[in-house]
Amino acid sequence: MRGHVRRNRQNRQIAGELGLNKDDVQGMSKQLRQGIECAQPHPLLSGEIEADEIYVTAGHKGRPDAVRKTMEAN
Repeated sequence: MRGHVRRNRQNRQIAGELGLNKDDVQGMSKQLRQGIECAQPHPLLSGEIEADEIYVTAGHKGRPDAVRKTMEAN
């Protein structure tokens, strides 16, 4: 392995530098990311939250019947 692995390096580039198959590197990267994610503590949230209207689907704003239909479909 040459030097150190820099951040934000593409799997294809890493595969080329290490002489590995890009699909194998993709699998290893995925495992690494999942391991890092699992190691992170899940924050316990409480209290009130505030949501901006950016989270309201544009086509549903002011149309509660459309929101209801979407919710029932899911």
